[in-house]
Amino acid sequence: MKEIVVGIDFSKGALNALKYAAFIAKGLNCKITLIWVDKPHNPDGIYEEENYRDAVHNRFKEIIKEYEPIVGKDNIQYKIRSGKVYEEISSYAKINNSNYVVIGTHGISGFEELWIGSNANRVVSTSPCPTFTLRQNYAIENNLKRIVLPIDRSDKTLSKIPFAVELAKSFGAEIILIKMHETKFKFLNKRVNSATDKIISILSKEKIKYSVIEKQITNVTNDIISIVEKNNADLLVIMTDQQKQSFNVMLGEAAQQLVNHCPVPVLSIHEDDKI
Repeated sequence: MKEIVVGIDFSKGALNALKYAAFIAKGLNCKITLIWVDKPHNPDGIYEEENYRDAVHNRFKEIIKEYEPIVGKDNIQYKIRSGKVYEEISSYAKINNSNYVVIGTHGISGFEELWIGSNANRVVSTSPCPTFTLRQNYAIENNLKRIVLPIDRSDKTLSKIPFAVELAKSFGAEIILIKMHETKFKFLNKRVNSATDKIISILSKEKIKYSVIEKQITNVTNDIISIVEKNNADLLVIMTDQQKQSFNVMLGEAAQQLVNHCPVPVLSIHEDDKI
């Protein structure tokens, strides 16, 4: 059975991420594993009493009781780990061959290190599988009708397609393709057109509804978010556009801005991710 890993610290943002993960898990027939990273010596932690561990276990029991009717009995579990939050989430996902990670973009206690300055995108960057991120104030309506898929001239732009197709078929969603022309040179734009044609062929074969928007890009982040908003999209699927060095735990600039500022959930795909 597929698995979705959810980073949780019981904050508003993390609980909203869990709610979204349950929606995705139900559609994709996945189990959910909640990861809480133990930071007992953090003065800003949510549990300061001596029996904080008991409080954590009790809170997890409440959550599991709440979500079992949604995702299925025995399809939700929790793990307590110690260390750096982003490392522990990524390590668990790697060891267990998890399929997705879901995480909120705001949190407290152990998660505050994730969302301050340069640490904001480390979970996405180090995750061994695609990662959903969503803002803590995102209103989850339990539907996925429109998925925005930007297409550029990079070789890896097609790597997003298997994941977008899986989601579109599972939720009956339309895929909105953005042909991103970042130059006026026709020979470079041909690569975008060629990639789009390949994607359209795949979507047609899979009988997935799609539409195409052609856009001359002036500002990648603003232009994509504008299209997301104008089309009432429910999800944006992007590549992380990271450099290939194994030590690099930061997103590319465009991906980082989209993760931080997109008003709807973002699914970030790494070049080596496999479905």
